[in-house]
Amino acid sequence: MFMNKIAILGAGWLGWPLAKSLVEKGYTINASTTSPEKIKPLAADGIRPFLINLLTTGPEGEALESFLKVDVLLINIPSGRRDPRVETNFPKKIKTLISLAENFGVTRCIFVSSTGVFSDAQGRVAETTNPMPTTNSGKALVNVEKHLRSLSNFQTTIIRPGGLVGGDRLAGRFLAGKKDIPNGNAPVNMIHRKDLIHIILKIIDQKVFGKTFHCVADQSPTRRDFYREQAKKYGFEIPEFLPDGGTGPFKIIGNDLVKETLNYEFVFGDPMEF
Repeated sequence: MFMNKIAILGAGWLGWPLAKSLVEKGYTINASTTSPEKIKPLAADGIRPFLINLLTTGPEGEALESFLKVDVLLINIPSGRRDPRVETNFPKKIKTLISLAENFGVTRCIFVSSTGVFSDAQGRVAETTNPMPTTNSGKALVNVEKHLRSLSNFQTTIIRPGGLVGGDRLAGRFLAGKKDIPNGNAPVNMIHRKDLIHIILKIIDQKVFGKTFHCVADQSPTRRDFYREQAKKYGFEIPEFLPDGGTGPFKIIGNDLVKETLNYEFVFGDPMEF
């Protein structure tokens, strides 16, 4: 089974550099964007660009069949957590897309979900842990995950990244200058973009479909240590945490399955080194 053509829905912070890496490995890559100004730069990187908008009624854009005539569809778009109807709108968008993709013969998919499918009070969680989301965006992602798993002729690997860092996403900016921040002792579950791209490349190269993987670094430092170090490292105002803020609700995401299944060793196993 040779899989050479891949469509990436969402050529943004993750999708674009991922597409470049796949092109360098010899894959033919279609990548979608909603920004006309990205078309020429994407093409300059050897990527076939498409202008596509995902609507609840179905994807909208030119040459949809050409975009979706691929061996693997990678879905990497934000759920739209600010949308007051994200819990219903996002699943509708994905389900109509998948229905169209199936009509064009797509049988394999990678869906970029999130560790946000778990509540902050679930403690230690693995891929077998039942998600209990408390946010509407988390509920939307669980809905989509369940739908993708229910499709008998459509093999999907679901990846759940933790907090995303790398490129222009500097974690030190997130809490810079804030005071009296609670839960300073709670662990953080982070992943560097370089590792996330490497994991996706391995999934594609090794043709690992029908799985669910948690994508987080090996170590889970405390919020206090991580965000203060990141602010210091990149020149942001150092945040101040409540001295008695304690741990509060927390979750620690296990990553053993992705390491064992893909034989993967993290480039940035400790977020303190980001």
